[in-house]
Amino acid sequence: MHTPTPSSARRHDLAEPVTHGTAPNDALVLEQNGSKGAPPSRRHVLLTLVLGGWLAPLARANPAATATPVQLALFWPHARSPQGFLVSEKLDGVRAVWDGQVLRFRSGRAIAAPSWFLLALPQVALDGELWIGRGTFDRLSGVVRQSEPDDTAWREVKYLVFDAPGHVAPFAERVRFVATALAQANLPWLLPVAQLEVKDARALQALLHSTVQQGGEGLMLHRADALWRPGRSDALYKLKSELDEEGLVVGHQSGKGRLAGMTGALLLQMPSGQRFALGSGLSDALRREPPPVGAWVTYRFRDRTPSGLPRFASFLRVREAE
Repeated sequence: MHTPTPSSARRHDLAEPVTHGTAPNDALVLEQNGSKGAPPSRRHVLLTLVLGGWLAPLARANPAATATPVQLALFWPHARSPQGFLVSEKLDGVRAVWDGQVLRFRSGRAIAAPSWFLLALPQVALDGELWIGRGTFDRLSGVVRQSEPDDTAWREVKYLVFDAPGHVAPFAERVRFVATALAQANLPWLLPVAQLEVKDARALQALLHSTVQQGGEGLMLHRADALWRPGRSDALYKLKSELDEEGLVVGHQSGKGRLAGMTGALLLQMPSGQRFALGSGLSDALRREPPPVGAWVTYRFRDRTPSGLPRFASFLRVREAE
């Protein structure tokens, strides 16, 4: 773990940690070791946009309330310059939103974390990822989705925070706010996600390549001047060597030949409403007991056809119920 050190914000050919001012709490350089539920109602979204930071105390007053909607990422346009954005590693963890009292999945369901983990969190709204390390998603998922927390297993879990949704300020200022709040907490498992400035599109691709070579999943790009708002917008993008998205299982196609008697493909409905058959990447075990209709699955793909369907799509995982 590298200790944060202050410096003046600047740009270099690849990536330079973004820091602001000279106080140690302003430094944002922290490298990690190892390195949807129901959509919100229109009324809820409008309240979020208008009230901003008032939502955090409202959630604290009613822990059973639906969680504040999260920001979701668009796909980064090829060859676009990253100037004006802050770049971080895309962590293959479990999204967790803290409202000051309750830690929740994206769906709004409370996460059964140990009391020592929750009591140490600051009394401000946070958004981040529960994470153990690169390539450990399945193990992490098994730990954080238990109805009764395994105290020993939770000792491996970090909460890596990348935003403060209740803080009404541009993203770059929210980054400083998170760094200060977490520095005051001074816990080895509660860390801000490192945010970098990257010079140009070529340097961005080099950073992506380096991240993937080290076992990372990809990159996230936050527009530095953007205020927080829920849903997908031009404020947040993701960049990966392979694209991915989630689809709703709406049916199963029977297998043929060797796959007779098993599922040959899942019939998926994309976020756009289009449907396609996904057969690549399914293990024989999944073909014998496929994800049921109504389940959400994640699939990878290289690009899209002119009509918007994914090319060379391959099954990745079932999204766990939350």
